[in-house]
Amino acid sequence: MTTSGSGSSRRQFLGTVAAATTAVGFPTIVPSSVLGAQAPSNLITVGAIGVGRISRGHDMPGIWAHAQARITAVCDLDARRVDDAKVLVNDHYTRAIGKAYAGVTGYADYRALLANPDIDAVVISTPDHWHAAIAIAAAQAGKDIYLQKPASLTIAEGRALSDVVHRTGVIFQIGSQQRSQVQFRRACELVRNGRIGRVTSVQVGLPGDPAGPEEPPMPVPAHFDYDTWLGSTPSVYYTEKRVHPQVGYDRPGWLRCEQFGAGMITGWGAHHIDTAHWGMGTEYTGPIEISGTAEFPKSGLWDVHGAFRTEARYANGVVMTVSGDFPNGIRFEGTEGWIFVSRGNDTVTASDPTARLKDPQALAASDPRILDSVIGPDGVHLYKSSTHHGNWLECIRTRQQPIAPVEVAHRACSACLLHHIAMKLPRRLHWDPLRERFRDDDEANALLSRPQRPPFLLPV
Repeated sequence: MTTSGSGSSRRQFLGTVAAATTAVGFPTIVPSSVLGAQAPSNLITVGAIGVGRISRGHDMPGIWAHAQARITAVCDLDARRVDDAKVLVNDHYTRAIGKAYAGVTGYADYRALLANPDIDAVVISTPDHWHAAIAIAAAQAGKDIYLQKPASLTIAEGRALSDVVHRTGVIFQIGSQQRSQVQFRRACELVRNGRIGRVTSVQVGLPGDPAGPEEPPMPVPAHFDYDTWLGSTPSVYYTEKRVHPQVGYDRPGWLRCEQFGAGMITGWGAHHIDTAHWGMGTEYTGPIEISGTAEFPKSGLWDVHGAFRTEARYANGVVMTVSGDFPNGIRFEGTEGWIFVSRGNDTVTASDPTARLKDPQALAASDPRILDSVIGPDGVHLYKSSTHHGNWLECIRTRQQPIAPVEVAHRACSACLLHHIAMKLPRRLHWDPLRERFRDDDEANALLSRPQRPPFLLPV
């Protein structure tokens, strides 16, 4: 916050304000009669780093929906997107306040944004290959962090991120918003309370990504810093479908390039495997054995996995199978029944695949009576959050852990990446979730990290 004085005193002030206003609900913008003449300086000031499709359609609206926060900065390597984001945010606050607002600053370099002492927190919505590096730098700068999933490009990066967040004490939330959707919490609570007996297996269904044709080299747009956008990954020629559209905010092509991510196994997999971990009670560990097969494109620009099937066994005996052959969602199978949960018809962006269920709650069971089961006061009651961005903002005020903290984020992401490694190696792999190493397998362990291109090295 931009008032003078220590961070703790500012947070105490926010706590007082929140306690006074939460009971009746926040208005769109907290009036100065509540916060005082310097009201804007008492808000949680947020910088948005990466302002493409997911930021414009999900993350920035998720922040500005809560009156205790104010987006004051936007940052992107595409100057046109910076300008678009400034207009988007300024226009929102103009409508909300009822008078002209122009309080958003644009940045081309995230490091300059992080150096601004007036910014309290950041929401990071960049391509996957930049997630860990920017989040680590943000933690080192003392900024609280909301990071789009997946947490990292590699398991080694994820471990470095979790360690830095714990060392600095910043509040970190991963964008696994399914944890803040009622049907996912309900499904996991029912499973954790034994309503389907002992869990024996979990099926995770993921949508797929198509391959594409070769794409010719193109001139780099003058307003786009492509070399920095590539970051630590290898230098390759620019073509628009490798990056993001120059007109509009449709689904970007980098999502289908292994150089920048692992495909749907970490895309939607980070959501669904996190939910599976929540229901299984394995949020702080991982599988012990994993194997699988996958089809990969033999040509074309887009090279992430296609059809696949992978299987992981956990120390508790549960076997998790992940495949595009299953409906998009998570099915918990137990000795006394099953529960299936998904997003139903809910989408984050217009291009999201959905699992359209007749049940509007996107929740089904082998016996409908399971869903009506009452969990008593002595049962397992999971962390309750109704809005994911709002939960993060509230935890910035209270300094409590949010619903999707960094180690949970890392373990979900690392499990996804283990499935991805299993797609590459035609044998059963043995994983030590404590040491985070494969047993007696140098080839597999070599895939826990990637070479980094100077000068874009991980800041650890």
